[in-house]
Amino acid sequence: MSRNQSYICRNIQRLDIFLAQEIGQTRSQIAQLIKQSCVFVEEKKVTRPGVKLKVNQTVKVEFPQPKKKKALEVDFDVEILYEDDDVLVINKPSGVTVHPAPSVKDATLVDWLKHKGIRLSTISGEERHGIVHRLDKGTSGTMIVAKNNLAHEFLSQQLQNKTMGRYYLAVLNPPLKENITTIECNIGRSSHNRLKMACTQTGKYSKTQFATLLPSNDESVQLVACKLFTGRTHQIRVHLESINRHILGDHIYGLSPKQEKSERVLLHAYMIYFIHPSTKKKLSFTAKFDEVMQTYINKKFNSEQVNEVTQSSYILNSFNTDI
Repeated sequence: MSRNQSYICRNIQRLDIFLAQEIGQTRSQIAQLIKQSCVFVEEKKVTRPGVKLKVNQTVKVEFPQPKKKKALEVDFDVEILYEDDDVLVINKPSGVTVHPAPSVKDATLVDWLKHKGIRLSTISGEERHGIVHRLDKGTSGTMIVAKNNLAHEFLSQQLQNKTMGRYYLAVLNPPLKENITTIECNIGRSSHNRLKMACTQTGKYSKTQFATLLPSNDESVQLVACKLFTGRTHQIRVHLESINRHILGDHIYGLSPKQEKSERVLLHAYMIYFIHPSTKKKLSFTAKFDEVMQTYINKKFNSEQVNEVTQSSYILNSFNTDI
């Protein structure tokens, strides 16, 4: 294909719908081309995907030259919890970024997926193939990856209508006082620190519920379960900071230099549940702690009690809710 292509519209319709049909890309990909100033109608640059085309108007697309990227060495592996033709459920390691970005210098989860030759959806664009939802770099645990576009759209809809979700486990300092704590606020970028999010007047609505599971042997820290009702950036950490609680090992939202140290943030997406795109059956999976988090928990908590309170049924009953 030539890098520049022209198309003639034969019917009145939206620009993004017309181009999606003509060049076989998704509307989100067309929106990216428009954002990159690559689309022109009658030689005039277009800035909006929803422009209405008239009959016989010419649309030109200047396809950007693909950037040559240096191949990154994938020096980690990922535990696969479940796989079929539609979905892949994994246990993401702590320290791995989900998808590439200009500031990311190391191999990402997307790099690992491509390295393994796993077929992925393309609906989210080149950098985010297969990625339906994300986890922070430091957070480990369950993630679902879409292997085709139909599955991706079905799973994305579940994120919106809350038929997909996750329960997280975290080690807190200091402990919560109530068995159940619900926090709601609007979350936006912190005005004091650009690396942080915060409860603000103008941010997006968020809600998390925390259930206490087990105090440590010396009662200095606490194992809790977290249920997200929304999915904002750093949501669990922001909500805890708003009540002066923090996750062990969190260097952004952590307390002070005197706080007990951990080599990783002790936050783990323990359980994921969703409706399968093809079978329409409700599925749920749990992911084991990595060695660092397991070692810390073994050191600070009663192992027999930990095994009891991390049973899926115990966590669900702690919230008095069904999956």
